Amino acid sequence: MDHTDPIDSPPLPRPSSEIPNFPTYQRLYRQSLEDPETFWRERIARFRWTRPPERILAGESHDARWFPGGRINLAANCLDVPIANGHGDKLALIWESEAVNERREPREIRRYSYLRLRQEVVQTAKRLVNLGVRAGDRVTIDLPIVPELPIAMLACAWLGAIHNVIFAGFPKQALVDRITDSQSKVVITADGGWRNGKLVALKPVVDEAVRETKIVEKVLVLKHAGNAIAWTAGRDFAWDDPSLALGEEPAPEPSPSDAPLFLMYTSGSTGKPKGIVHATAGYLVHTGLSARHAFDLHPGDTVWCTADPAWITGHTYTVYGPLLNATTTIIYEGSLSYPDWDRAWDIIARHRVEVLYSTPTLIRAWLRHADVGARSSDLSSLRLLATVGEPIQPRVWTWFRDVVGAGKTPIVDTWWQTEAGAAMILPLPHITPLKPGAAALPYFGVEAGVVDAQGNEAATGTTGNLVIKRPWPGQLLGIWGNRERYLETYWRKVPGAFTTGDEARRDEDGYFWILGRSDDVIKVNGHRIGTAEIEAAIVAHPSVSEAAVVAVPDEQTGEAILAFVVLAKQDEDRATAERGILRSIAEKVGKIARPRSFTFVPSLPKNRGGKILRRLLREHALTGRVQGDLSTLEDPSALPVSR
Repeated sequence: MDHTDPIDSPPLPRPSSEIPNFPTYQRLYRQSLEDPETFWRERIARFRWTRPPERILAGESHDARWFPGGRINLAANCLDVPIANGHGDKLALIWESEAVNERREPREIRRYSYLRLRQEVVQTAKRLVNLGVRAGDRVTIDLPIVPELPIAMLACAWLGAIHNVIFAGFPKQALVDRITDSQSKVVITADGGWRNGKLVALKPVVDEAVRETKIVEKVLVLKHAGNAIAWTAGRDFAWDDPSLALGEEPAPEPSPSDAPLFLMYTSGSTGKPKGIVHATAGYLVHTGLSARHAFDLHPGDTVWCTADPAWITGHTYTVYGPLLNATTTIIYEGSLSYPDWDRAWDIIARHRVEVLYSTPTLIRAWLRHADVGARSSDLSSLRLLATVGEPIQPRVWTWFRDVVGAGKTPIVDTWWQTEAGAAMILPLPHITPLKPGAAALPYFGVEAGVVDAQGNEAATGTTGNLVIKRPWPGQLLGIWGNRERYLETYWRKVPGAFTTGDEARRDEDGYFWILGRSDDVIKVNGHRIGTAEIEAAIVAHPSVSEAAVVAVPDEQTGEAILAFVVLAKQDEDRATAERGILRSIAEKVGKIARPRSFTFVPSLPKNRGGKILRRLLREHALTGRVQGDLSTLEDPSALPVSR
């Protein structure tokens, strides 16, 4: 069962915090809904506008436009504003390479002050100008996790160009689809990158994709890994090519508030990847403020969001959010399991990380593989922990706080998604009473609800569809080039409300409990059971590290449940573990949720963002093989699954 009784937050936010207590949050939240004009006018004043907006909001639901009439530049707010406020010599970014030996010593560490980062961004913007990039052009970025990745993103934003960042290592077809849909004429890539101690070649794949699309005119190439690459004269340009340094320093483009800022492609089990479009001003405001409030940020803080900058979490809370708040952000090239799972503790201790933002998937892996290291490492710098990506089980939540946070840090469990732009439901640290596993309460301007299949508000404690009932600043502009798909996917299922695709329930205190995707529902003998609910019951058993469940057709029950389980100790007796797991399921969900079979596996297939790819498990369960899209699969050795 859920831990519905709140536990106290650690005492007292820092004296300079903007929101000192829970009643202040409640008052400001009501104002953000009842008087949004006053609420947002006061908060957008902290950003630098080339031209202040004429209004706060124009249009409704799917056609909402935030801060119309305004002009603003995201990169200038990330760089020029901190410099003007006296933070130019303070660290903006720390990059650490993957470790190269058993002592976990990195190959290289680079540190960038705000002044140095601005210099690099403007120089890269000049490179892009010399390659023909102008405001509104799309630029595809396929780089490893190196400083040049956020630098390229910021350079595009500086020019008002629209960046489309692709995870380094995507196969050719994934690049072809995204380059073609976005009509990118310029691609930024590298010879290769490093992951798990192995070279990942990038430019050869880009070369194949560029030949197939026949759209790309210029390719900017960073030499990073040192692998041999082909070169096409007139098309390929080295990052340090002297000809690209010519000309005047470009000024930051004063972009209209609703000008597209970036594309973020998402894909499901079927269908063409859809390019989610985010607008400049709304995303900037939502990102800057939510980072400040969610992590209680102050200038000079050191923040480590473990997400790859290629994902929306990395865009928002690895790159833009920390810089908008004059803090130091850490980026890391490589896998946190290499050379061992204690790698993260070294990074935290070395750079005195204060805020750690990660996923329940990674936290479960730490619990399983790095508990001893966490207990013996110097993690005393941490003052706040946060999670994102999926519901976190109370047992994992408790370990994260008690071991990694030494029992003294709040845990900010955030709910949001690519389409949201930034955090939507979360507890504010030191302010909101915490419930392990609950996403807690809506952020300012966010009116969330739980509705039934007919769109009516669901009763307290009842599972339903999570919807957002009014526009919010970080709201997506649409799907690139496909308005009909945008409307059909998000706005027509519940008239006037944004359909998130997640199931949730709301308790008597108004806290939201996210249960997983609404399409991840199994029907057994007519009973609807969320996969997240079953998985939470399995993981609640102390012998289990991770679990995933999928449904397959069954003549007797309609659908049958198959469970894939990773044990905390691989040598544990599986029959004993299975009996204990079945008792846990019966107690927490009911005997109706009993799996037809258990498959004990050493690992689960996940994407690079740490999400379990259940569709691959189901495909293998049904057909004995996997032929679907594997472009986002982190570890191919996790497939096939042997049953």
